[in-house]
Amino acid sequence: MKTFEVLDVSGDIGLRAYGKDVREAFINAAAGMYSLITDTANFMDEKSVFVTVENDSLEGLLVAWLNELIFQFDAYGFIGKHIEISDCQVKSPIYILKGCISGEEFDAARHESKLLIKAATYHDVRVENKGDGWEADVIFDI
Repeated sequence: MKTFEVLDVSGDIGLRAYGKDVREAFINAAAGMYSLITDTANFMDEKSVFVTVENDSLEGLLVAWLNELIFQFDAYGFIGKHIEISDCQVKSPIYILKGCISGEEFDAARHESKLLIKAATYHDVRVENKGDGWEADVIFDI
């Protein structure tokens, strides 16, 4: 099973992430987003960042999760290499996600710079159980 694919979106860029469950789809969405920013192959696990987000919908949870990772990059230059989700409660009325991202700070001298992602958006966002797995679509403002 592929983990994610880039979606052709006019003026922006999108991803479709796949997973056997919501947790895996969200991990693959984060990995896909990082791959749009840089090549994480040469990154090291120098530090870990713990993230907790919540929202009243799965789609909102996906957007909040990715925007928190974008904030970590914008504010601290932090890029994740390994992504784990320790808790993902997908029960209404509040959806909660707790994760740990291991990686390092982006260094322009050592790391390739690709796209500058401003935000994950709600435009056409989708999180769906397809029966044999989950799909999550998100469009990023670049």
